[in-house]
Amino acid sequence: MVDFRDEANYRTGHDDDLEPLEALDLVTSDSVDALVRAMSNTAFGGRRLGEAADVLEAMVRDERCFRVVTISGAMTIAKQGLILCEMIDRGWVDAIVTTGALMTHGLVEGAGMQHFKHRASMDDSDLFTRGYNRVYDTIELEQNLDDAEKILREALGDVDDETILSSHTLLERLGRYLQDHVRGRAILASAVAREIPVYVPAFTDSELGLDLAIYNHARRQEGRPALRFDPFLDLDDFADRIRAAEEIGIFTIGGGVPRNWAQQVGPYLEIQRARLDRDEPARRYRYAVRICPEPEHWGGLSGCSYTEGVSWGKFVPEAEGGRFAEVFADATIAWPLVVRAVIERLEASSG
Repeated sequence: MVDFRDEANYRTGHDDDLEPLEALDLVTSDSVDALVRAMSNTAFGGRRLGEAADVLEAMVRDERCFRVVTISGAMTIAKQGLILCEMIDRGWVDAIVTTGALMTHGLVEGAGMQHFKHRASMDDSDLFTRGYNRVYDTIELEQNLDDAEKILREALGDVDDETILSSHTLLERLGRYLQDHVRGRAILASAVAREIPVYVPAFTDSELGLDLAIYNHARRQEGRPALRFDPFLDLDDFADRIRAAEEIGIFTIGGGVPRNWAQQVGPYLEIQRARLDRDEPARRYRYAVRICPEPEHWGGLSGCSYTEGVSWGKFVPEAEGGRFAEVFADATIAWPLVVRAVIERLEASSG
């Protein structure tokens, strides 16, 4: 039998140090940062967005922290590339893990080519005949992709036959090409300027991967050897950088291969210690921010929680100082707000 509650034992919330919520007052929120801070005292997605800004700020302010940004989804063709450039240029990023598609569309944009809005009245079969490739509500021109392939060929023109490429060394070459030949901001150019590696674990799953394959076929037709490509060079280069870090943090847009590839570095070092008897350091992400609409119950890796990752040895438990924030939202809405809020905080504290 359940007893009725005794009013004499009712707590006030303050008795247990609970944080009170506050009504969102748009009139007093006179900046993006003020708005995001106020949202952190509300509920649901708004609170999560505010908490994400808090964790990103802590990650950026921690000078010991090696910060990894992972991005999937069509973010560059969705015109979010300059947000990543801003994060790179401000020194918030130490490594990027992404998809070949993102870097292909980013290369197109960085080289000065254009993307276009899709009209819902247009038929996809008609788009194909016109050389229009649809990405949701956006158009990538087939001509753009042909021109991007020419850039790749030029960037690889002086590679020695004995060179073994990996995604980060190939993308570094493309970044240097953009630095030398194109005015304006570009993700790969910003990464090269700050000596930040950009890894694409599933490189062949992209237009750039196909371009490299075609380039190698052309070399063989000319009687030259194909350039070799070894993805394990990326894995060990990334692991070396993580080994050297005191603390590590991760900022994730979307999920997929980039997210898991970056997160598995802790287990990679752990199993080397256990199976190869190596003196490897324990490395777990202390800071983690994820902006992704996929929930856990769909069963995909993109939706798995950071607390689940604790069980794999990928993250520091919250009880031991881990700081996590997960925002279930469209990144084209949430990402600009989070980054702009943190920019304003840092600029205010430095001014």
